[in-house]
Order: sequence, then C-alpha cells, then structure tokens
Amino acid sequence: MSNSVRFHVSKTQKPGDGNEGFSLANDNEMTGLAGVPSYGSLPASSLDGIHPSIAVVDADGSTRDGYAVFGDDPQSERERLHSIESKEGGKGLELYEEDLKSRPKISRILHSLANYNAGLTPSATDMEKAAKVPQSAKLGTMLGVYLPTIQNIFGVILFIRLTWVVGMAGWMESFFIVLLCCITTLLTAISMSAIATNGVVPGGGSYFMISRSLGPEFGGAVGILFYLGTTFASAMYILGAVEILLKYMAPKALLVGESVYNAADAANNYRIYGTILLLLLFFCVFLGMRFVSIVAAVSLSCVILSIISIYIGIFASGSTPSMKVCYLGDRLMKTTNYMIDDKMYCMKNSTIDLGDNKTEVAPLWKAFCGTGNCTVFWDNNEVSLRDAIPGLNYKVFLSNRVNKYRDKGEYVTGSSTDQGNKLTDILAESSTTFTLLLAIFFPSCTGIMAGSNRSGDLRDASKSIPTGTILAIATTSLVYLSCVLFFGATIEGDVLRDNLTGAPRLLNAIAKDGVIPFLGVFAKTTKKGEPLFALMLTAGISEIGILIASLDQVAPIITMFFLMCYGFVNLACALQTLLKSPSWRPRFQFYHWTLSLIGLFLCIALMFISGWYYALLALVVASGIYKYIEYKGAENEWGDGIRGLSLSAARYALMKLDENPPHTKNWRPQILMLAKLDEQLIPRYPNMFAFASQLKAGKGLIIAASVLEGDYLEKVGEVAAAKQEIQRFLRDHKVKGFTQVVVSKDMEDGMSQLIQAAGLGGLKHNTIMIGWPYGWRHDTEKKSWKNFVSAICQAEAASCALLVLKGVQLFPANSERMVGTIDIWWIVHDGGLLMLLPFLLRQHKVWSGCVLRIFTVAQMEDNSIQMKKDLEVFLYHLRIQAQVQVVELTESDVSAYAYGRTIMMEQRSQMLRDLNLSKKEKEVVVSLRCHSNQFYTLIQLE
Repeated sequence: MSNSVRFHVSKTQKPGDGNEGFSLANDNEMTGLAGVPSYGSLPASSLDGIHPSIAVVDADGSTRDGYAVFGDDPQSERERLHSIESKEGGKGLELYEEDLKSRPKISRILHSLANYNAGLTPSATDMEKAAKVPQSAKLGTMLGVYLPTIQNIFGVILFIRLTWVVGMAGWMESFFIVLLCCITTLLTAISMSAIATNGVVPGGGSYFMISRSLGPEFGGAVGILFYLGTTFASAMYILGAVEILLKYMAPKALLVGESVYNAADAANNYRIYGTILLLLLFFCVFLGMRFVSIVAAVSLSCVILSIISIYIGIFASGSTPSMKVCYLGDRLMKTTNYMIDDKMYCMKNSTIDLGDNKTEVAPLWKAFCGTGNCTVFWDNNEVSLRDAIPGLNYKVFLSNRVNKYRDKGEYVTGSSTDQGNKLTDILAESSTTFTLLLAIFFPSCTGIMAGSNRSGDLRDASKSIPTGTILAIATTSLVYLSCVLFFGATIEGDVLRDNLTGAPRLLNAIAKDGVIPFLGVFAKTTKKGEPLFALMLTAGISEIGILIASLDQVAPIITMFFLMCYGFVNLACALQTLLKSPSWRPRFQFYHWTLSLIGLFLCIALMFISGWYYALLALVVASGIYKYIEYKGAENEWGDGIRGLSLSAARYALMKLDENPPHTKNWRPQILMLAKLDEQLIPRYPNMFAFASQLKAGKGLIIAASVLEGDYLEKVGEVAAAKQEIQRFLRDHKVKGFTQVVVSKDMEDGMSQLIQAAGLGGLKHNTIMIGWPYGWRHDTEKKSWKNFVSAICQAEAASCALLVLKGVQLFPANSERMVGTIDIWWIVHDGGLLMLLPFLLRQHKVWSGCVLRIFTVAQMEDNSIQMKKDLEVFLYHLRIQAQVQVVELTESDVSAYAYGRTIMMEQRSQMLRDLNLSKKEKEVVVSLRCHSNQFYTLIQLE
C-alpha cells in the first residue's frame, strides 16, 4: 500500500439522520467512494454549493472530480479509482450528480476546447460532406501562410509602377520609400503575430483581432474602413490588369477611341474592360472558395513566373539589348512620332519607303516640320537610337540616383534648360512628389493578413502565422528593394519616367457580430456558405473604383484604409502589453510594446505624409462609425483592451484621488439617491430620477441606491432584478450613474449601510437625495418618519448635504419646459449650496426658461438696502444671475415663532414623562430629537 493520504468528500447520509456532514478518510479506511466512515465532520451547509469549484489535483498535476491524491504513487490510485467506478456502475461522481445535470463534465469542456474550430461557420451541405469524406490534412506554414501571403502582397504596382517610381524619385529615395513601407508592415506583422497567437482568429482576420482587442466600436469602425480598402484594392488590381493588357499586350484591342495614350480614350476603355473583368471575378467568387482556391494557385504561379522573368531580363538585357528608343538631341520622342505599324522610323528624312513603290511622310519630319517650317531644335540636333535597357551599367546607376520630380504638364526632357514642345515631346500627366509616390507604392506592401485569415485551416496556427507572415514580408521586401536597385542600374532614366502609366468575408464577419445593426442583411449566406449580399455590395463598391479609371487616384485611397487598419493592430498589441492583462499570453514571444508603438507612429505619419486630406477624411469616417456603433450597436462584451484600459485608468485615478475634502473649486454635488421600490421592485417615484438628470450639469457622481428588507441569501435574485430596474430608469432618464442595492434586516439599517459605505476611496457621495415621507401622520407603526429622521441624523453624522424632495410626483419630467421663477429662501449661510443647485438646474433645458429669485430675511434693526446691495455683489462674485429680494420681519414675528417652538418643546418633554419610558428608550427619543430639529421645522411648514 502506498504511503499516501487521500481526502474525499462524502455526502451519503440522508438529511436529518444526525450524521449529515462531510467526511475525511485515510488510505486504510478508504473502501469505496460512498459510505466512508466519518473522522471529523463539517456542517454540510458550510460547503454546500461550493464544492464544484474546489480544485482536486493529483500528485502529477492531473485533476479529478471529487477525489484528491497526495502521495508518491498516483498511477495505482488512478487504477483503484477506475476499478471502484467499474464495480459501482460509474457511481464515482455521486457527489456531483445534481450539478452534472446543469453543468458539463470537465472532460467534455476540455474536448470542446481542444477541438474548437475558429473558421467560418460551415453550411449544412459542407457538414454532410464532411461526415462522408475523411478530413484532409491541415495546412502547414508554407502552403497555409507563406505562399498565400506572398500572393496577396505582390501586385500590379511592382509590374507597372515601380519602374516609374524609381525614374521619378531616383533609386536613393525609392529605396527609402520601399524600406519605409516594408518596415511598417513588418512591425505590424510582429504585432499581428502576438495578437493572433493569443487565441484563435476566426473569419474576419484583422477585424476580429482589432475588435477583440480594442472593442466593438474600434473593430467595427476600422473593420469597415479595411473592408473598403480591400474592396478598392480589387479595383486597383483590375485597372492594373486592364492597363497591362491595353498598353503592353494588345494596344489595338481598344473598344472606343484611337489611342491608349490619349487620356480620355484610355479611361473609357479601362471602365469597359474593368467592368467586364469585375463581372468575371464576381462569378468566380460566387462559385465558392474551392473554385477561388484553384484560380488562386494558377495566378500565384503566373506571379512567381513574372517575377522570375524580371530578374532574367535584368541580367540578360546587357548581353543582347533589344529595346530601342528614339532621341532628337537630348529629348526622348513619343513612340507615336516614330512608329508606324509597329515599325520604328527614327530618321530625319522627309519621306520613308514602305515598299511596293509606296512612300509616306516620315512621322518625325511631320511632327517637327509639318507646318512647312521646321523648328530650330529640329535643325540643330540629330536623331539617334539608344538602348532603352542597356543592362547593368554604372553610369546609368549614377544618373538615376537623384529625383526628377515633375509638375503636371511639364516637359520630360533631358536638359533642365530646354522647355520642349507640346506637340512632339512627352509631358508629365500628373504632378509627382515624394508623398504621392509613397501613397501609390504602399498598397504593394499590403496583404499581410492572409495567414491570420486561414487560422482555422492551419495545423499549428500559433507557429505558422508568425513564421509564414514574417518570412513572406522578408521575401517580398527583398524583391522590392532589389528591383529598385536593379531598375536604377539597368534602365535609362527617361524611359523610366516615360512609364506614366477577400473583402466580402470581412464584411460578412462584421455583420455576424451585429455591432452595426443595418449590416445585418450581409450576415446572410447561400446554402454553400457564400456571403452573396456582401459579395454584391463589394462588387458595387469595386465598380466605383473602376469608374475612377485611374490607378494613381485609387492607390492613395487604399493606402489610407490599410494604414489605419495596420495602425490599430499595432495599437492593440501595445495596449494589451502595457496593461499586462492576465489573459494576454501570446505564444509568439519576439515582440515588444516599443516596436508596436513605432509601427503605430509610422502608420500615422505615412497617412498624413501620403495625403493629409485623405487621412482626415478617413479619421472622420472612422469616428462617425465609432460613435454610431457606440450609440446604436449591439452590446457585445469581448473583454477588450479598451475596457481594460478604462479599468486601469479608473484604478489609477482613484488611487491618486485624495480622500480629504476637495478644494472649493473642485467641489460638486456627488449624489447618493435613496430610491424607494414598490412590490414589483420598480422605483416608486420616477421624477426623482428626472430631477437627478436635471442636476447633471454638476458633472458629479450619482449613485441610485435602494434597500430590500430580508436575508441576503434569500434575496439574491431580487437584488439583481432591482438593479436592472434602477439601471433601466437611469437609462430612460439619461442619467449617467451607478446602482447599488443592499439587503438589510430593516430599512433604517440598510440606509445606514449605504450612507456609510457607498462610493469608493475619494469618489464618495457628499449629498444625499431622499423623498419626503408621505402619509407619516397616518402611519401607525411610525416606520416612515422614523426612517426619515434616521436618514437625517446619519446624513449629519456623515457631514453630507441633504436634499429632501417634497411633492416629487409633481416635479417636471425631462420632456417638459418650465417657465416662471425658482425661489430660494436664504435664511442661514450654508456655504453656497442653495445658490449652486438652482444654477445647475437652469443649465438644463427643463429649467432654462426660469428666472432665479433669492429671498433673504432682515430684522428691523438691519439695513435692508445695504443687505440687498451686499447680496447682489456676492452673487456677482459667484457669477450667478438672480433677482434679490430682502424680506423684513418685525421683532414680534420672530418672537411669536420662537415662543411657538418653545411651547412645542415643553409639550414633548411632558409627553415623555407621561409615557413612562425606560431610560434606554428615552435616550433613543432624545437622540432623535436632538439631531432632527430640521424635521420638526419641515412638519410645521407642511
């Protein structure tokens, strides 16, 4: 027998047999999991309801329900447990039999967690097929992340704009542009890896990460912008494909116009071909993700072959340069001025021989001498053919090192002093600056989220996503940077400058979360699980980008959307790291909050460098969506970082807040509102909440509290229901405050608890709002006025101001508009509270139409005129506008009042003597009398 001690909780006795309790058994007496002899018993009630939460741990760290082993032979104990359960028919968990009816076993929970699938919800057809066909192997890093990410990053910018960027900016600035964009995406990928490995990322990718890290408001706002960016990116890719088709592959395939180099003709053809291509892609996506995956594999092969061809062309161009361009002096000629039927006629002859005794006017001569008089530049310069791509050349490399920025309409010439000719020379079709080139190039670095979107299909997402994404960025960055240097070293600068040429599922994921109500229609899918409505909207938005018909105008829009998304990914990672939330445990360890902040600042800087007007517009749109979701969106709680930040900020502020009385400049009414509930746990006087709302100009704390009489263990459900009702009243009356409900043996004790303990630290109430005790004259048990008097005494003991609302049912609701006057009778100096309250009320629309009047009392010997002047000066310094009235009381009026109060006090003393109360009872009555003179005054006023 092993030397171990086992602790088992047994609950086999029937209630009431005298032996009910929990038993402890040692190894020698443990004969079964039921009927264990009792060593020492604890009352069952002391642990009842708690035992399901007790951790039961083996010596090797494994857990069991209701059974604990501490010893050196856990294996034999597991075998013994198994044999016991087998003999008794699986009754080893009798202790938890009732709990298992409402709670699952630990084994079931662990199984569901281990097999959690974070992908998109499969359709019914997919589930049926999955039941018949064995599951395919999960994807690894190469096929699941690396290749898809490369495919998403590489785009048309590399093939039709990078050479132009190098020609305009020079290879030095171009290298910096590419490096800056690549560093930004690399830092974002590091942050994304940390977030993605801190859990499972389902459909929606970046939207999911941002929303679960920063909250539904940020997630919805940035998710919509990222969706728009992805959608406009599809328009950019389509326009790029059409441009390649019409400019380089089939220039004669124009449907309208005569030349693709004519801006108007090119734009119209781009729109027609782009719309046709968009429809084809729409049907491809509509067929399903399986068909898209097949097409994607083919397109990826084409992209890789194209990139390989670039490098082959760079090294092969030096040996056999085939591409020629025509120069007149140092000016690069338009191809239309020396090309006829794809043949080059770079000569100064007036005519050319086409064969078969056919001649034609030479295109160059016609351009410069067609009017009959040749230009001076034509006469003074010679025509020459030059290699457009001479191959790797040091002189070319040096000549392309600096920028050659041009304004729109400026001539692209070889000399800075030569102004050129509009009819014959090449003109810049758009102004070029560093910021514009940065905005145009950045979309070629996007697409880094492809791996996180496929987490459900990966064998090990926490390993594959960081590794595959960072390797893909490193690969594409190397290609971009090397191409910048190679283009600058192999292509003539004039030739470079001559080249002036997943989204539906993201929206579906946003719609499924329900954070934006009107997007609910896009959460619907077809029987195959395809988001048809989201796809149709995506196609419509993409068509808008195609109708712009200019890749250079679409690219900056995409840049803004992606930079905002990447910036918030970095913010999410930095925020979670700095907050040190217990749930922040990413498997990817190669991150730091400083890297995330650098990535965030780079994204913001690139946004405003690329186009401050686009950046401001994107921020305004995002802010609008944020406020809309905050106001009308679904109340989703995801334990996000913004909530954690709020908690940390609140904790920090409370720790910094001094518990001593605040300075008079910082004083504001912090109200504890004692609300009375009816039998249905609904506040009896709704207008009390309206009055609290009308005082909200004070920007102070409001705690709506109530007391339930009884035992807390029996009233737990009623406490929750009462809190919900009070919170509903707060929302309905637009009061921003907290709720608190306590259970006490009587109302007086409960109010005492609230007055003493409500609030936290320095954020405590200084004003108590309570209603007048109606019907106190007819209250046989005298509970109402006793509770009221007790509240007055406790408020005085707590040094709190007291607001007594009399006739609260007649108080105006927030929808009413009051006119007339607010009268204040200022008898005793109270520190200015009576002045402050009506001032705060008049800030609200209900009381804004009222005039404030202040009445003060003067006796005959007082100078009432001077009192009025002094009071007006006092109000002037308080910056409160009010009418002042001084009411004079004669000596007889004051004496009569004092005489009446004296008679009342003597009558009460006589009543105490006649009642024959005990000494203790007299002390209670005297205490109430001493601390509640205000109450008797209020009775007289009633």
